[in-house]
Amino acid sequence: MESSDIKIDKDGVWYYHGAHMFRKDILCIFFDHLNVDDCGKYFIKLNEEICYLDVEDTAFVVSAVFKTQDPSSDQEQLEVLLSDDCREILDPNTLAVGRDNIMYCSVKHGKFAARFTRKSYYQLAEFIEQDDTDHTFYLFLNGKKYIIKNE
Repeated sequence: MESSDIKIDKDGVWYYHGAHMFRKDILCIFFDHLNVDDCGKYFIKLNEEICYLDVEDTAFVVSAVFKTQDPSSDQEQLEVLLSDDCREILDPNTLAVGRDNIMYCSVKHGKFAARFTRKSYYQLAEFIEQDDTDHTFYLFLNGKKYIIKNE
């Protein structure tokens, strides 16, 4: 497959022909129309046009983690700020460590993977503990352990 005109680097920065794409209004349109095919290849579909992207790792990047309260249950929850400037509740069941010890989670109702930045990983690490018996790492939230998978 030939190279795309649009690239997203591992830090979530978008480029068009090597030039940094910084206009939020355009990026919002692209994020709203972003898809991933069965082979894991990212593409934007606008009307009848499809443009495949070169994505170094993930299209979404977690830039910050916040501890909040669920107003309906008064339970603690973690929210993530994504590279599309949206905040969403972290599903702790989707946390996984990939190659080079990079932390990932699923976002957008499980449709996409998101890579944690170093800053957001350190924010998340405040809630991570290690099991002394089997040495697994887990997130402890509301009295429940969520094992972090290794991929």
